[in-house]
Amino acid sequence: MKYKRILLKLSGEALMGEQSYGIDINRVMQYANDIKEIHSQGLEIAIVIGGGNIYRGLSAEKAGMDRVQADYMGMLATVINSMALQDALEKVGLKTRLLTAIKMEQICEPFIRRRAVRHLEKGRIVIFGAGTGNPYFTTDTAASLRAIEINADAVLKGTRVDGIYTADPEKDPSAKRYDTISFQEVYAQGLNVMDMTAFTLCQENNLPIIVFDMNKPGNLKKLADGAHIGTIVS
Repeated sequence: MKYKRILLKLSGEALMGEQSYGIDINRVMQYANDIKEIHSQGLEIAIVIGGGNIYRGLSAEKAGMDRVQADYMGMLATVINSMALQDALEKVGLKTRLLTAIKMEQICEPFIRRRAVRHLEKGRIVIFGAGTGNPYFTTDTAASLRAIEINADAVLKGTRVDGIYTADPEKDPSAKRYDTISFQEVYAQGLNVMDMTAFTLCQENNLPIIVFDMNKPGNLKKLADGAHIGTIVS
């Protein structure tokens, strides 16, 4: 395997599948099987998942809700998604632990860095829920922060598109995809890879980001094996 330990960042919207809202169980099971395939080869895997399929704090703020309240509601949405993914992973035979930045003792463990690392060393899939536990920070920032804290080798950002493009490929058919790009080039061109806080954390800690299409079965396995899938930011 190319990596020993990874942080897999999944978008909440991707869990909708073909639906307009909520969780598509078939999509979640596809993710679980893809994760099982790379875990069986000894890769240590931590996961952060967004909550946009259920609730988006920024959208609520624009509609007039208090930003802090809206962000906490978004954090709870990420926990719902994390529980759905945890259930799917356990259905395919994997051992998991859900750790959250907000205490919810009945359903998960509180995030403690040493405990998270120990779970990974024991071969458990670790899911980090509730973002950073603070308003004004996205799940991208949570993914970058947790990846640094657990000494991950890379952040793998699974999206609906197969990499980073010169423009939005869903809006501009002439957009071209980058195979590799530097942090500086992303800054200079204003490309939307992650929010600026998350991106800066990765840059300052020399943590590569790989953006790839998670919805295509087998892509995660190819990536873990060292194949050039998606776009590498380093």
